Amino acid sequence: MTDRDHAPVDDEVRKFVEHAGLALAEWGFPPMSARVLIAAMTVPSGVVSAPELGERLDASPAAISGAVRYLGHLGMLIRVPGMGSRRNYYRIQDELWYGAALTKNEVLFARLVDVCDEGITALGGPDTEAGERVAEMRDFLAFMRAELPGMLERWRTSRSKNTAREASGEQKE
Repeated sequence: MTDRDHAPVDDEVRKFVEHAGLALAEWGFPPMSARVLIAAMTVPSGVVSAPELGERLDASPAAISGAVRYLGHLGMLIRVPGMGSRRNYYRIQDELWYGAALTKNEVLFARLVDVCDEGITALGGPDTEAGERVAEMRDFLAFMRAELPGMLERWRTSRSKNTAREASGEQKE
């Protein structure tokens, strides 16, 4: 933790946190959890306490507690001990987006494919107009589910190459 973490958050960072939190909420995240996740990402040291999150977001302790608990269950926010303090501190999980995409989307796509199959049956099969639309949804989701692992592996490879390039001082292409 640095003194800079306790400095007031400038308006541009606050605006980014609100806009990014709103975008995640539109994607299906609970709004306060989305704001907490983005706020935690913007802390210079990468480690933040619940009261500090409350100050950054102008949110109640109960709202922060619920959001931290939710993000912890998803494995996106990790509790870390505070040296010489009884207060809990939190940091963002390493490879946050990779892990979230891999685990959450695999489960989500599998569930949605199963639900679509139920819908196709309920609609009289894929030869009905409504059944055909749901079958197309199912086929798209099944395709995404099959493609996601390869896409994530390409991301990891790309990230590793970029990290190595940056470490050697080369410019990105």
